[in-house]
Amino acid sequence: LDAIADFARGVDVITFEFENVPTAATACAARFVPVRPAGGVLHITQNRLREKTWLAAAGIPVTPFLPVRSAAELATALAALGTPAVLKTASWGYDGKGQVRIDTPDDAKAAWDSLRGAEAILEAFIDLEAELSVIGVRGSDGAFTHYGPVRNTHQNHILDVTLAPGGFSDEVARRAEATAHAILSKLDVVGVLCVEFFLARDGRLLVNELAPRPHNSGHYSIDACVSCQFEQQVRAVCGLPLGSARLLRPAAMVNLLGDLWATGTPDFARALAQPEVHLHLYGKTAARPGRKMGHLTALGATAEEALERALAARNALARGAG
Repeated sequence: LDAIADFARGVDVITFEFENVPTAATACAARFVPVRPAGGVLHITQNRLREKTWLAAAGIPVTPFLPVRSAAELATALAALGTPAVLKTASWGYDGKGQVRIDTPDDAKAAWDSLRGAEAILEAFIDLEAELSVIGVRGSDGAFTHYGPVRNTHQNHILDVTLAPGGFSDEVARRAEATAHAILSKLDVVGVLCVEFFLARDGRLLVNELAPRPHNSGHYSIDACVSCQFEQQVRAVCGLPLGSARLLRPAAMVNLLGDLWATGTPDFARALAQPEVHLHLYGKTAARPGRKMGHLTALGATAEEALERALAARNALARGAG
């Protein structure tokens, strides 16, 4: 904490880039300078059980859930929610880590054992029509803007593709935007916060997760919007007026995972030869399967055309590795 205090004394404001920051660290920093979003936001969003409990208490629709702290509680929760269901660790989970699907009650013991006694949350399985997200931005003066809703597709629990615009009905878009605005206002967020949703086949729009930071599903904004989500984060936490989140061109973002490096460094020129494609690498030295190494964003007359370009560029990378 002494190092945090020394750091805080030398800056005007502090923010964070991921949720797994000890709350003691943000509390220490807040003694010297503003921490944005505040440590209370971090405390809620870094634990799935606290997050879902807060959302439900705030009247925000969420997936049905129950806390699980033992094998016996898991059995009781499964009886209440039914199967299939998803068991997740309450903390330290991202990109599908720390979660397991339970298809029958007979799977319960193996699922509980796989979490090694960690505090957990059981969520009812949702028959999905789509996954979407809205990235909200709120200034220190309460001003609000947003990106999306965008349409997200996952592979093995890892975001694979984002389409902007998402192609949702006006009614779904309005509900998603209003829900995101309500969440950021109720949490008194200053900065960027992503709200991930499930759109169920029966029409329910349910909040899945919150991320109090710039989000993977908003990376397209770097190339496709007036002001990107990262610029908005700086504007918000520094007390500056928010920029425009207007989409200039339809876009598609595809992630580049370490699997593409399996036979060597990809030939990035092959991707950049595709029309209206932008390459972003994250400077990570070790490529591992499933690790996000970068992304491609393509623009087009429609999101579908942009997706064709982005996938063609990624496929060219896969062919050109070595």
